[in-house]
Amino acid sequence: MTTADQPWTVGGAGVIDETTRRRYELAGFGRPAGLGTRPALLIIDVQYRTVGTRPQPFEEATKEFTTSCGQAGWDAVGRISTLLGVFRDTGWPVLYPHVAPKRSYDAGRLGAKVPGIMDIPEHGYDFVQEVAPADVDVLLPKRHPSAFFGTPLTSYLVEAGVDTLVVAGCTTSGCVRSSVTDAFSLNFRVAVPSDAVYDRSPVVHEANLFDMAQKYADVSTTAELLPRLAELRTRGTDR
Repeated sequence: MTTADQPWTVGGAGVIDETTRRRYELAGFGRPAGLGTRPALLIIDVQYRTVGTRPQPFEEATKEFTTSCGQAGWDAVGRISTLLGVFRDTGWPVLYPHVAPKRSYDAGRLGAKVPGIMDIPEHGYDFVQEVAPADVDVLLPKRHPSAFFGTPLTSYLVEAGVDTLVVAGCTTSGCVRSSVTDAFSLNFRVAVPSDAVYDRSPVVHEANLFDMAQKYADVSTTAELLPRLAELRTRGTDR
């Protein structure tokens, strides 16, 4: 498989060794799935609690919200904004799976693993203004990592005739990954723009990008994905 045939050109930088890459190649993983004909954009958990109210280094950002990813989140917000503009201009669906404010009865296993998530101030749940929902967008409050678990997401996607999901937001290793694997299991095509998703650890971010690229999604940069979306848009208007 040549580089031109690969839908993913990133993932695993500085983390995944050549032996591992070679083993996956020999096993036949990482082949392209491609885009379908009707994409939707999932913007997952892009709330102030995951980026902070202003760009800051990670250590400083966690003083405001312990769940913040700091500067990495703000870097991704700019690229999410670009993708959002494309989807808005084209009239493709945009959906916002997001964590709803936690109540005492929501603690469960997540509260046990990450106690700080139970003490986030109310304004931390607000959507980041630069990529905030419009009236036509679908809001999907969720209580668990996957955007599909316990939500009507699948029903909305079926109603809209969606066959492809572009997944942005956070965290790469958590809510993004779990949503990607569920989407894959439901037979949707999945594209992950690597620099429009974010995590608190660069190592974890890269490792999960690599694994998703090998098994569940087409992973590329936002810049590499945009021409593919433009081509899809052109095909749609030519009908």
